[in-house]
Amino acid sequence: MSGHDRPGCDNGCGCSELRERILRTAQNVGRQVTLRAWDAISTVMLLSISVAVCMSLGFPARCAASERPQFGKVEIDNGPLRRDERGNVVDAHDGCLKYFAGRYYLYGTAYGKSAGYGINNRFRVYSSQNLKDWRFDGELLESPPDGVYYRPYVVYNANTRKYVLWYNWYPKLWEGKVGVATSDTPVGPFKIAETAVKVEGYADGPGDGSLFVDKDGTGYFIYTTIRQNHSIRIQRLTSDFLGVTSDTSGVLGTGCEAPALFRNRDRYYAFFDTTCCFCSTGSGVRVLVASNPLGPYTEEGNINRTADGKPLVAAQQTFVAEVLTPTGTAFLWMGDRWGSRPDGVKGHDFQFWSAPLHFTSDGMIEPIEAGPAWSAVIQIGDKRDLVKRPYMWPKKTNPNPLKIDPCTGAALTKEEW
Repeated sequence: MSGHDRPGCDNGCGCSELRERILRTAQNVGRQVTLRAWDAISTVMLLSISVAVCMSLGFPARCAASERPQFGKVEIDNGPLRRDERGNVVDAHDGCLKYFAGRYYLYGTAYGKSAGYGINNRFRVYSSQNLKDWRFDGELLESPPDGVYYRPYVVYNANTRKYVLWYNWYPKLWEGKVGVATSDTPVGPFKIAETAVKVEGYADGPGDGSLFVDKDGTGYFIYTTIRQNHSIRIQRLTSDFLGVTSDTSGVLGTGCEAPALFRNRDRYYAFFDTTCCFCSTGSGVRVLVASNPLGPYTEEGNINRTADGKPLVAAQQTFVAEVLTPTGTAFLWMGDRWGSRPDGVKGHDFQFWSAPLHFTSDGMIEPIEAGPAWSAVIQIGDKRDLVKRPYMWPKKTNPNPLKIDPCTGAALTKEEW
């Protein structure tokens, strides 16, 4: 199996369980060894066994070293376009940044030269050791039905040992649906398990949404419902993350989209703001706080608007990424700067990654730092070779292309269909 296949080495390769078995065996055969001596012996035995087990699972780089994370200083520059190791612009928008099994993964929608409303939108994944050097690892969905696809979000389910992808798609604009797909690896391809999850209000067209997994392994989906005045809700997932339960929050806001949900210590934060429709001006970031993932929530301000209501960063939120540092977890706000492409290619729109958010002593969050560059000491992952040829699906001919941009009213060129 490749290093993508299982995150077990990061979880200790079952070493604590092996240690317990060894201890029970020693007790059964009546060995008279002092606890301190036995701990020393078992530690050596466990290290040897865990390395052997991890090596057999394809994690030589992770298992040869200690389980303690390695850290290094990185510089993030939002000025130039991000590029992969081949020099191509990283085309991954309205998605998420995750850390799985020793590597960072950037998931997003690739728009290429289109205007973003056609059947050739595709989900892509790039991976990196350090958030700076990126490699294209392929496209996510295997044989997707014709439709317009947006907002891919991936989490890992420890119960099923599957990576689970949730996404928003439209068989016909704007008849929104929520799809789910699974894979054995972070890079896919993901096989579709459900094309129309029956979230609360699903008949009224679910739109933007994203995933959050709590510390106890429970999953949640925060999303907007288009024909309910773009209302925002949170719904608890089933244990396999392939569907939803009946546990739902109240409506957190209306006229909104692009939501994100995360936890810092004992508080839950829901971020979203007004609808944007690929707007170049950007959108705000309302901050709602609760002590329970389903609420009730209290709104505590907006961290991406000035006193006169203008966005600090001309971007629309896509995710809040969690990155490990020597002092704990840092939270990076991510937003797409729609219309910022320097060459007219939509897939080349810039994406803004903030410096770590600053939390006050009472749990509130200071405004986003709008500076173009920043540096921090973060967890450094594996420098891992590509283990297979990236999966890709061929471009399709759109039988009913959209010829007028629904956001601007401008005519679209054939290349933009």
